[in-house]
Amino acid sequence: MASIDEQNVLTLLNREIKPGQSAKVNFNTAKLYTQTTVEVPIIIERSMQPGPVVLITSGIHGDEINGVEIVRQVIAKGINKPAKGTIICIPVVNVFGFLNMQREFPDGRDLNRMFPGSKSGPLASKVAYQFVEEILPIADYCLDFHTGGSSRFNAAQIRIDKSDNELIKLAHIFNAPFIVFSKTIAKSYRKSCMQLGKPVLLFEGGKSSDSNKEIAEIGVQGIQRVLSHLEMLREEFTPFQPKQKSIIIEDSAWMRAKYSGLLHVKIPIGKRVEKGEYIAIITDPYGSFRHKVKSTQSGYIINVNQSPIVYQGDAIFHISKDK
Repeated sequence: MASIDEQNVLTLLNREIKPGQSAKVNFNTAKLYTQTTVEVPIIIERSMQPGPVVLITSGIHGDEINGVEIVRQVIAKGINKPAKGTIICIPVVNVFGFLNMQREFPDGRDLNRMFPGSKSGPLASKVAYQFVEEILPIADYCLDFHTGGSSRFNAAQIRIDKSDNELIKLAHIFNAPFIVFSKTIAKSYRKSCMQLGKPVLLFEGGKSSDSNKEIAEIGVQGIQRVLSHLEMLREEFTPFQPKQKSIIIEDSAWMRAKYSGLLHVKIPIGKRVEKGEYIAIITDPYGSFRHKVKSTQSGYIINVNQSPIVYQGDAIFHISKDK
């Protein structure tokens, strides 16, 4: 199990990292069919000054590239070199999925539904178990980065439990455009963090198999604001402070397609719409059918289905509910 001793020496995966040191430790999860070992690189940066341990993760779903890009930029720009404490970055947790641009593990299981895992379970469960046992215990704060699934594009948002005042404070410090109150999913990474008493911010932005410059910038800036709050951000970095504070979303609902056809979205992600507002068109391929989609409620558009073709009943817009 990971630990920090009285001399402030960090031990992670049987590797000792002293104050002021940098290290790259490989988390060996399993082997490919060819017996080639699959390693998950963990980048560790330590200050000479003691302080919190911040664990930054992405790629729990292998096809969620935006999160990977956010953590990559944090490392490439040196933001992960702390003024005090320790920053641990894992840009790609699910290397198996990343190699194949797939959400799941090769066994078809979703890693984010396998926590805290099992020592003798299937592959995804074993990886979750090792992560919880050998890495997570050392963290004081966790930042986890995700995107919308399939072709559904999420507005940049932090998801937290509305009953946790510390997380609400941290979410406002991160200052993504939206803070979404959402229940914690059973067997998720976020659930394991909460069970171990680790404050965790879950960031959602963009869609899978896509890299969006604006979403990446929001994520990187949010990380800097949190590190600055913890007094871990070095002086050469100055996080941008948006004029607008995060909009809190307490409840939301999906709008579904009434017809199958080609979807033409007419409004930008994050826009506030009024009930009855014209937001999209569904057409057939032959020019004989045209249906105007109107918002079923007033609120903010926090997710848009960007698939060019939809079927009747498909979720097309996720809209917040006004209280």
